[in-house]
Amino acid sequence: MSELGPVAWPPAPIGTERLVLRVPEARDRAAVIELLASPEVGAYIGGARPRDELERTVPEVPGRRPGLFVVDLDGALIGTVTLDRRDAERPGHVLPGTAELGYLFLPDAWGYGYAAEACAAALGWFAGVFPGEPVVLCTQTANSRSVRLAEKLGFTEVERFEEYGAEQWFGVRPPDAPSA
Repeated sequence: MSELGPVAWPPAPIGTERLVLRVPEARDRAAVIELLASPEVGAYIGGARPRDELERTVPEVPGRRPGLFVVDLDGALIGTVTLDRRDAERPGHVLPGTAELGYLFLPDAWGYGYAAEACAAALGWFAGVFPGEPVVLCTQTANSRSVRLAEKLGFTEVERFEEYGAEQWFGVRPPDAPSA
């Protein structure tokens, strides 16, 4: 993961119809631990992390860095959306250093369209601060919900490859793609 690049951070909170994308705060720590310790969340990203390890290692204000948004519903974290530069040594590239979209949501938030709403807002923010740049997304092909979300957000599959012991779906979203 590489730095996002020259961008004013943190941005003002981004409001959608139901959500707020904002920077992490101390009140998010317990939910971040829950997110990373969840077997359901970890199913396609290498597994859940041990809760006791997370309790020791997650800082008081978790993940405060450019490109990481907390997805807030009614004052509580339900997930995260990230925009990072894809590492050049990983497979799957359109252009070296292209931004990559990532997202994690608590299982109780699945099935309500929150991920699509939050990711579309983050992509809109990115297009405003990095106009003309494409964004990529990589997910396991076995994660059919994530592949459907990627397609809904305007990503088009450009290749598949093996990484982390599983087949990966790799897509690109052109800078002029419409929001979901």
